Amino acid sequence: MRELHLVAAARPNLPKLAALWHALAEARLPLRPVLLHTGQHHDPVLFGDHLHGLGLPEPAISLGIAGGGHAALTGRTMMAAEECWQARRPAAVVVAGDVDGALAAALAARKLALPLLHLEAGLRCADADMPEEINRRAIDAIATHHWAPDEASAARLAAEGHREVRAIGNAMIDTLLRQLPAARARPLPPDLAPHGYGVVTLHRAANVDDRHAFAALLDGLADSARQLPLAWPMHPRAGARLAAHGLSLPPGITVLPPLAYPDFLALLAGARLVATDSGGVQEESAVLDLPCLTLRPSTERPVTLEAGSSRLVPATDLAGAVATVLAGDWPRARPIPLWDGKAGARMAVHLAEQDWCAA
Repeated sequence: MRELHLVAAARPNLPKLAALWHALAEARLPLRPVLLHTGQHHDPVLFGDHLHGLGLPEPAISLGIAGGGHAALTGRTMMAAEECWQARRPAAVVVAGDVDGALAAALAARKLALPLLHLEAGLRCADADMPEEINRRAIDAIATHHWAPDEASAARLAAEGHREVRAIGNAMIDTLLRQLPAARARPLPPDLAPHGYGVVTLHRAANVDDRHAFAALLDGLADSARQLPLAWPMHPRAGARLAAHGLSLPPGITVLPPLAYPDFLALLAGARLVATDSGGVQEESAVLDLPCLTLRPSTERPVTLEAGSSRLVPATDLAGAVATVLAGDWPRARPIPLWDGKAGARMAVHLAEQDWCAA
């Protein structure tokens, strides 16, 4: 069997790659999936602790590249990936998402003339200076195959001139639907009553690196917590910036450690609403029919806005949006086509069509 290398750089990549991993196990293609970890998210809290809950093995290949600025991390990861693939050449490479490690792996793969499949292709937002936006556009520009999460993203890619485009659905939703029954049965953290709390997640540089922006969000959370208790599984980046800025959390917020996927899914499934800057949480909330207050001026996942589950909310309007949800003035989420738990199967079908799959 030839190897298909699945590149994971950061924690959000894992649920998406898990969908493909499990689909390949069922499809019995002449490809052996190999999990490659670049190292960008490297500690147990952000990576290793999540593998077991997703049914993934320890990475067969670990590049061990972490830390540094955008250019340093990208360059060192690219060099390590190239060295790896010169010695252990796969049939093709799958890159998920849009972080620096993903871009580096994509560049290395194409420089070695390896087929490159971009999982979660075609996402775009209005912020051309956002690091993730730069990365996702660059990966799409060089990918040989594009797996889009919805028809609108596929159409966008086609309009940009890409020919090898397939709308396969949302791979993260495969994992969510697979794990949801067990997640609903898991106990909530102490002092949280089902549908009696909101969830907060923050990690993006625009929200937490700038002290003024972070302080404004904390003010909005303070007003929100007077209406509804909030649970915040705190990303290490947010915790570090909170301390560095000399800011403190307002009353009414329960801080939790970063949670493994099943525990975080249980927390979301039991919540009344979520306030977040995470694209993945926007997707999950759409399927859970959970009101999502997206703390960003734009989103690369407009399909969640169209579904009615998510709204873009500035910090100054956060408390008002919470009041709107609690008053019952929020629409039910409309189903999103292709977000049906079959994205992994569609990816496997597409792989089976490739000449190099059995070469």
